[in-house]
Amino acid sequence: MIKKFVFLVSIMLTGCSTITIQPEQTAKYSSEPTYEESKHFFLWGIVGEHRVNVTEICGNREVIQMQSQQTFVEGVLGLITLGIYSPHSVKVWCSEAGEIS
Repeated sequence: MIKKFVFLVSIMLTGCSTITIQPEQTAKYSSEPTYEESKHFFLWGIVGEHRVNVTEICGNREVIQMQSQQTFVEGVLGLITLGIYSPHSVKVWCSEAGEIS
């Protein structure tokens, strides 16, 4: 019984999280992202490269939306390693070449 309880609690603590940033107050952008990468963090997210160079990614195009997400699988990895390894997915959406907002 205790093993089942511990298992359920650990699954509940392994949640997904998403942070979305939009420079303009528009509807959430839903097409495929221009850039997507899994970032590797260590020691509960303290160590790792936190920055994403959107100028390098989008060039002269406008940044429509940025998103940092910890998926269920990434959360499980963080739980298994007790936070020593804690990956996050990063996505960036750029405007199309002729698109003006």
